[in-house]
Amino acid sequence: MADKEAKWEQNLSGKYYVDDQCIACDACCVEAPAYFDMNDEDGHAFVKKQPDSAEAEEECQNALMACPVGAIGDDGNE
Repeated sequence: MADKEAKWEQNLSGKYYVDDQCIACDACCVEAPAYFDMNDEDGHAFVKKQPDSAEAEEECQNALMACPVGAIGDDGNE
């Protein structure tokens, strides 16, 4: 389960975030490319856009479920 206290500063503020357990597998970027991106230099994903519709929310939830290490959280809201 993702930890709000360990989320990357690069995440756009809001409900979803990626924390420091990310292994840069790219699953979130495949599932929700409009909302997640990869920081290739540091080797981790981050949220580049928060969902703004029911369809977008579903894509982000799919990304969260696809994460093999549980590095995506959906309780940011800060």
